[in-house]
Amino acid sequence: MTLTIEDMATFCKKKGFVFSNSEIYGGIAGFFDYGPLGVELKNSIKASWWKTFVQDRDDVVGIDGTTITHPKIWKASGHADCFGDIMLECTKCKERFRGDHLIEDSLKIQADGISKEDIDKLVTENNIKCTKCKSDLGKAHEFNLMFTTQVGPIVSDESKTYLRPETAQLIFADFKSVLDTSRQKLPFGIAQQGRAYRNEISPRDFLFRSREFEQMEIEFFIHPKETKCSLLTKKDQDFEFQLLTENNQKKEQEHTKIKLKDMIKNKVAGEWHVYWIKELYQWFVDIGIKKDNLRLREHLKDELAHYSSACFDIEYNFPFGWKEIHGNANRGTFDLEQHEKVSKKSMAVFNEETKDKVIPRVIEPSQGTDRAFLAIMFDAYEDDKKRGNVVLKLNRKLAPTKVAVFPLVNKLEKEARDVYDTLRKEFTTTFDRSGSVGRRYARADESGIPYCVTFDFDSKDDKSVTIRDRDSTKQVRVKIEDLKEKLINLVS
Repeated sequence: MTLTIEDMATFCKKKGFVFSNSEIYGGIAGFFDYGPLGVELKNSIKASWWKTFVQDRDDVVGIDGTTITHPKIWKASGHADCFGDIMLECTKCKERFRGDHLIEDSLKIQADGISKEDIDKLVTENNIKCTKCKSDLGKAHEFNLMFTTQVGPIVSDESKTYLRPETAQLIFADFKSVLDTSRQKLPFGIAQQGRAYRNEISPRDFLFRSREFEQMEIEFFIHPKETKCSLLTKKDQDFEFQLLTENNQKKEQEHTKIKLKDMIKNKVAGEWHVYWIKELYQWFVDIGIKKDNLRLREHLKDELAHYSSACFDIEYNFPFGWKEIHGNANRGTFDLEQHEKVSKKSMAVFNEETKDKVIPRVIEPSQGTDRAFLAIMFDAYEDDKKRGNVVLKLNRKLAPTKVAVFPLVNKLEKEARDVYDTLRKEFTTTFDRSGSVGRRYARADESGIPYCVTFDFDSKDDKSVTIRDRDSTKQVRVKIEDLKEKLINLVS
C-alpha cells in the first residue's frame, strides 16, 4: 500500500515530529509546529546544508536578515506589484481555489504558468465546478501572496510593510555591506536560512505548501562576462541527471538522461548554473535521498519568474506526484539593478582582475527546508512487515536521536543509566526502560534511532554492552570503555 501524505502527517504527529499549529483551538490552515523529534531532524538538515555550503567553502559567507524590512525592498523586487497566484471563487459557498491546482486536479494536466484567461477557458469548456458544493465558479483573478503588517503605533499607509515572502531580497539589500566587510571577491556567494511567509490561497499536502516555512538560499555573484566556471571539473561534467525538459517540436515535456557537459554544449544552461545544480543535487544524495526519487525539471518559458532567464527544479517523487524541493535560477543582474534604481545607491563592484566596475550576475540555489524535511521522511519510511513495525531509515548524521540506551530489566537501571550518562554529552541520546526489549527496539526504529545499546546481566561481569543496528538488526558486543569511540565511528 502506498504511503499517502495524510498517512505521513498522522505518523509525524504520533511520533512527535510535527503537529498542527494551535490544534487545541481547531488549528489554522498552513501552519505547523515541529515536535521534539522534528525540531532535531530539521536542525540537522539546516546544519548539514550550512556546513556544506558555507562553513566548508571559502567563497560563501552567511547572513541572518530580519523577517520585516523596508517596504521599498519589495517594491524594487517586484513582489509588491506582481507576486501572486490566480484564484477562483465559488459563486455560492465562496470557497476559494488556486486556479492552476484546481485545473491540475480536475483535468490531470500540467498547469504551471497557466494564465487566468486559459483557466477561465478550461473551466468553461470542461464544466469544472466547486469541489465543495458543486456550484459555478467565478472569473479567475490574481491574488497577491504577501502578508502585510504595520510598523509603529499608528496604522497608516506609511506604516505598512510586509512579512518577507523569501529570504533572497535581504541578501541583495545587504550585498554591499557584506562585500565591504567580508573581503570577498567575485565570484562569491551569500547564504541565508530563515522563515518566509506566503498567504497561500489553498495550503495543502501537509508541509509541502504552507503559509509559514523556512528557506535555505544562496545568491552567488559572478562577473557578468565570466562564463567559464573554474570550479567545474571534468569529473563533474560527466555527472548525469534524469531531466524533464520541453520538446519544442512536440510541444510537450519529455524525460531525457543528460550529462552536465551536454547541458553546457547544447546551451541548456551555463557552466556556473550547472555547477550549482550539481552541488545541490549531490547534497540531497549525500543526506540519503535515493537517486531514483530525484529528477531535474526545466521551467517552461511561460512559467519563468520575471527575473529569471533559466530555472531548473530538483523534484522528488512524492506519493502525490513529482514536486519541487529545490529551485535553481539564473537571476542575471535583475535584483541588484532594481535595488540600485530604487535606492539610488550604487550596487556596482570594482573587479581587480578586469579593472572595471560591474553589477554582478547571480545564480540562485534556493529551497524550502520543510520540503527537504518531507522528502527525507518519505525516503526513510519503510513499513517492515517482517519486524511488524515502521523503520525510519534516516541518514545517521541527520537522525534526531543517535543512540538509545536500554536496561534489559529494570533492576539493571542504575548501571544502564551510568552508560547513558557517558554518552549523552557526545550524542543526542534517549533512555528507555518501558516494556520488552523488542517493543523498545520497535519504538527506536519508528523514531529513526540508528543504534540501540542494551545493558544486560552479563554486562556486570564482562563490562560490555550490546549495540544493535537499526537497518540490519545485527548486534555486536562492545566493551563499555570502547563504546563512545565505537559509536562515534558508526555515526560518522
